[in-house]
Amino acid sequence: MTRIIVMGNEKGGSGKSTTAMHVITALVRSGNAVGALDFDLRQKSLFRYLDNREDYMKRHGFALPMPRRLEIQASELDSRLDAEVEDQENFINAIGTLSRDCDYIVIDCPGSHTVLSRAAHAAADVLITPMNDSLVDFDMLARLDPVDGHILGPSLYSEMVWKSRQNRAATGRPQMDWIVLRNRMSTFDAKNKRRVGAALDELSQRIGFRIAPGFSERVIFRELFLSGLTLLDLRADDPQTMTMSNIAARQEVRDLIRALQLPAAYAAA
Repeated sequence: MTRIIVMGNEKGGSGKSTTAMHVITALVRSGNAVGALDFDLRQKSLFRYLDNREDYMKRHGFALPMPRRLEIQASELDSRLDAEVEDQENFINAIGTLSRDCDYIVIDCPGSHTVLSRAAHAAADVLITPMNDSLVDFDMLARLDPVDGHILGPSLYSEMVWKSRQNRAATGRPQMDWIVLRNRMSTFDAKNKRRVGAALDELSQRIGFRIAPGFSERVIFRELFLSGLTLLDLRADDPQTMTMSNIAARQEVRDLIRALQLPAAYAAA
């Protein structure tokens, strides 16, 4: 059965597309057939990443593992209700098409609340929520008391995920595996880092997600976007590309893939 992996966070700049591209590459390099959907219909960061990858292959004359991607266009109907119905139908058709021959479907959602994003979250077998490691970005998951820092309640995004999980349970489907990634963590012990960690630990027990290591703030991730490459594509024996920083970044990718616990995803890591 095709498994659906969704990158979701209603704040931009958290690393969803970078994470999606590395997960896709790990899965394809492990021998899986992977479909890709980009629901950020304005920016299309994931598909731009794939465009850069195709251009890199043409310029250098060799093949890299690629997913099967499917474009979805936003409805142009005037009626909001009719447009939402059409978007929902387009989502169902896209999932149906890719499910015919894909082991995994990876969906990159926008940093906003849209019909397609809601549909993706409702269908997710695995939900990956990258977040920058700060109290500002923690607000995407829950509201904190400004005085003592205790959790006042879940955010609108967390409530949406909770409802999606309830709907899955009502239809008898397996429980969604929700994973929160701490991206851009500082390398030194700071008060903000400790407060975010404590708040995440408490919230994970209350609303049921796993915490996994994400990516540090490294220049290599921004540089790779332009070529469409991932750290899994770099040659381990090339001293020009595998600097100490890049080796550390590649280990972060390996740690992430293992933490996701996806069947048949370990070969490339």
